[in-house]
Amino acid sequence: MTATNGLAGRREWTGLAVLLLPTLVLAMDMGVLFFAVPFIATDLHPSGTQQLWIMDMYSFLLAGLLIPMGALGDRIGRRKLLMAGTAGFAAASLVAAYADGAAQLIAARALLGIFGAVFGPSTLALIRTTFHDPKQRQAAIGAWSGMMMAGVTLGPVVGGLLLDHFWWGSAFLPAVPLMLVTLAAAPFVLPEQRAAERTGRFDLLGAALSMATVLPVVYGIKTLAVEGWSPLAALVLAAGLAVGAGLVVRLRTAANPLVDLGLFRIRTFSGAITVNTIAMFAMIGFTLFTSQYLQLVKGLSPLSASLWALLPSLGVGAAVGGFGALAGKVRPAILLTTGFLISAAGFALITQIGPDTPMAAVLVAAGVIAAGSVGTITITADMVVSAAPADRAGAAGATSETAQELGGSLGIAILGAAGAAIYRTRLDGQLPAGVTGEAASAARDTLGGAATVAAQLGGETAERLMDAARAAFADGMHVAAAVGVVFMVAAALTANRLMRHLPPAGAERPADEPKVLAA
Repeated sequence: MTATNGLAGRREWTGLAVLLLPTLVLAMDMGVLFFAVPFIATDLHPSGTQQLWIMDMYSFLLAGLLIPMGALGDRIGRRKLLMAGTAGFAAASLVAAYADGAAQLIAARALLGIFGAVFGPSTLALIRTTFHDPKQRQAAIGAWSGMMMAGVTLGPVVGGLLLDHFWWGSAFLPAVPLMLVTLAAAPFVLPEQRAAERTGRFDLLGAALSMATVLPVVYGIKTLAVEGWSPLAALVLAAGLAVGAGLVVRLRTAANPLVDLGLFRIRTFSGAITVNTIAMFAMIGFTLFTSQYLQLVKGLSPLSASLWALLPSLGVGAAVGGFGALAGKVRPAILLTTGFLISAAGFALITQIGPDTPMAAVLVAAGVIAAGSVGTITITADMVVSAAPADRAGAAGATSETAQELGGSLGIAILGAAGAAIYRTRLDGQLPAGVTGEAASAARDTLGGAATVAAQLGGETAERLMDAARAAFADGMHVAAAVGVVFMVAAALTANRLMRHLPPAGAERPADEPKVLAA
């Protein structure tokens, strides 16, 4: 039943449980193929380029389409888009599971990204317009944030467990029943919501420019971060930024813009987007180091490393609950500043970790970083959708999710580049005498490259190479962590400045900040 006093009742909370299912799947599919690459390579024989697209096509299209689909949901109905997206996602998951060629799998991953973008913004928008009480909405969005982070963590683990017993395609199958449950339950527990006054044409040109901005920017950042300097990747990134300038002009001049730039004049909205981006920068950016440390420094198998990596999620769960409980009593500026300082403390702990440090230390440090980051995301996700008018909740939520994707990509790029530069510098003068030519070049590139070379060499030379490579990696990780400390402290100061005008959640908003903008 629905409560009549403005509070959510049984139907609304059941609806939230339904919305959390596709949220979990959306996040899980980002890493569900983490351990499947060798199996796919053996079965489908993809080229190197095809293998990259199998892994990246999903996240690229998801990032590129979030904003257009969020705006579309505001117009035609969020529940309608949610149901269409989940149905398509279930079908695409089946196609991916039984793909019999690399091209077919790439196409299926593309469809998964498209349908994920179709329903993704609707989950947060439906929460915004279903839960009217600020404290209940904060709790609901905290659950949404926690489920998103749980999906990111569980994706590789679920994929690894299934690969231990079934074929690689089984990694896609858990999505099917969860999507079918969502599809069946949505008409009964979720209301249809749309912006009633939006009668103009949908901004197709704005949607095209949005995709032409986000896709090249995300691709360029990720390619430069993973593969190093590439003129093509840099050119693609520059092209995306140039199109982005055209997108801003379009949004300013269109009669019915895809995203109303007036939203960014709401100080709370623009501040929350900024803070959210930095939080994802920290959490996703350092995941690369944690996974390599567990596997290549501590010698764990990929599945064992992913299972151990679940331990930091305990800190994440505590952060979601703690920050949510304090949101109604403590000013957002204080909570956000505290969250970033917690993450800064986690990065500081990382600077003290070496190759021989007990494994628990890196897991505790990673948990502290994640707890601070997720705590801030829990607060800012609510601020984004609460600051925006209800009729633009889909576009607002999609903008936030796109910012998270860009923040994660920037984190990988900046922290990864800092760590890689130190690794190469430190290892260059420490290579054993027997490692020369192409082997030396491969060892200098990455710690994984050094491990491959060591496996081929064997004997005392291999041991000396790995000792030097692990020490160089630890030095690179320390520098990346120091960069993280600087970013987190700067973010704490920024959050305090941008959000100090806000009272605790549920209190009256400042009179000088608009509650609803004119269309």
